[in-house]
Amino acid sequence: MSVRLQAQFAFLLEADKLRRVERQNLILDCSRRENSAEHSWHLALYALVLAPFAEPEVNVCRAIRMLLLHDLVEIDAGDHPITDAVDWDAVAQAELAAADRLFGLLPADQGAEFITLWQEFEAAQSPDARFAKRLDHCQPVFQTLYGAEPLDWHVDVVRQNLFGGRAAALEHDLPEAFHHALALLGEDTGYDCSRLTARLPFLNEADKLKLITRASRLGDGSRHENSAEHSWHIMLYAWVLAEHGADTADVDRVLQMLLLHDLVEIDAGDAPIHGVVDPAALAALAAEEQAAADRLFGLLPADQGGPMRAIWEEFEAASSADAVYAKSIDRVQPVLLNLLNGGGSWVDYNVTLPQLDARVGEKVSRGTPGVWDYVRATIEPWFRETGRL
Repeated sequence: MSVRLQAQFAFLLEADKLRRVERQNLILDCSRRENSAEHSWHLALYALVLAPFAEPEVNVCRAIRMLLLHDLVEIDAGDHPITDAVDWDAVAQAELAAADRLFGLLPADQGAEFITLWQEFEAAQSPDARFAKRLDHCQPVFQTLYGAEPLDWHVDVVRQNLFGGRAAALEHDLPEAFHHALALLGEDTGYDCSRLTARLPFLNEADKLKLITRASRLGDGSRHENSAEHSWHIMLYAWVLAEHGADTADVDRVLQMLLLHDLVEIDAGDAPIHGVVDPAALAALAAEEQAAADRLFGLLPADQGGPMRAIWEEFEAASSADAVYAKSIDRVQPVLLNLLNGGGSWVDYNVTLPQLDARVGEKVSRGTPGVWDYVRATIEPWFRETGRL
């Protein structure tokens, strides 16, 4: 199992590099450019929220998996804005080579599964892939048009994209998005977009998760991670490591939990596991998170907000097999990042190995005991060398 885990972690740690790939789009407050990892998370959320717009034959869970993977090739091939003069055939070749390298890091069976799904997305022929592509085309449109202070030329790009670019297909494939975008551009057609506009406030508010800074740093130590890209990364962890769960978990339900689990931090903030240990402070934080859940999930129509709130509550309770596994994955990812970047939050909070065992190891072991055995053996030399045993 250790050889298999070694390959799986090699892929997951390489995937961390997607956070360094910047896109042309700005995040909604227009303070900085979006990166491809947090973009992938936001697209997965779009897929979950806009599931009512999918054709009956679409498997939304498969579309979510496609969107988690779709931009990984940019680690090697880079992002290519539609406004650039690009040799798209050369880009396609570079992306295929990147897919071979990145998915080739995984055990052969998983690597084959992932590259097949990535190729299906690229081909955009299956119902699942067409739905995923549709979302990939509409999210940047609304991120620009709802931006706090969008750049004039970004708005021009949206207009050009809607009339003759990739987003032009939305007129047929997702007409509510096409016509609402026109309305935001001052060209209201009178089309009934109410089903979409009932959901966009939640999706736009969710963009703020990209502004929530966590204690963990990226693998290269260059900056602290944010909660949106963290959510994307642990969704990959949950998918790749599912076979090591102590109990059988429904991976797609786990992915939904991890997609939603940190949204309450938009209001309540992040609470570092090594920083907030006082019971009174933890109780106050829990109350803040409940209030945040009330507000955020209340932005959705009740028939969606209620079930999503229930998924979040299930994760918090950590009593079901799905939630136990999801909680264990949420704990294990920062451990590997800290090891990569020289200690990270362990140094910041003066963490010893016994403290890590108590705060992290027990929870990880509950859901994925074999994973914790492997991870602990991997990190113990660092604690030994730094005198933190």
